[in-house]
Amino acid sequence: QLQASGGGSVQAGASLRLSCSASRRTSSNNGVGWFRQAPGQERVFVAAINWRGDSTAYADAVKDRFTISRDYAASTVYLQMNGLKSEDTAVYYCAVARGSTANTNSRFYNYWGQGTQVTVSS
Repeated sequence: QLQASGGGSVQAGASLRLSCSASRRTSSNNGVGWFRQAPGQERVFVAAINWRGDSTAYADAVKDRFTISRDYAASTVYLQMNGLKSEDTAVYYCAVARGSTANTNSRFYNYWGQGTQVTVSS
């Protein structure tokens, strides 16, 4: 099971940290990713991290503003979001990949959390 949390309503320029808690059995050897879906739009890739936590990938829209990391002891993956913009408004989903890499393609993700809403007002 995946549990995403940390969303909220903030002003542009603010920061939020999203958390994705997963069972160790589900995620310890797998890549984990964050995706987001804005109203009326398709779900898109945001960031991903490999199983060891030493390789990451980011969408161009969030590069240099968002940072993905993982804490094995807590079985949690984080998405630190700085410099939020109104276009970052979306429901954010975390997911566990079938493989161990930081995959950017949602087709390679097996398990999905329920999503957490992020709303950024300008």
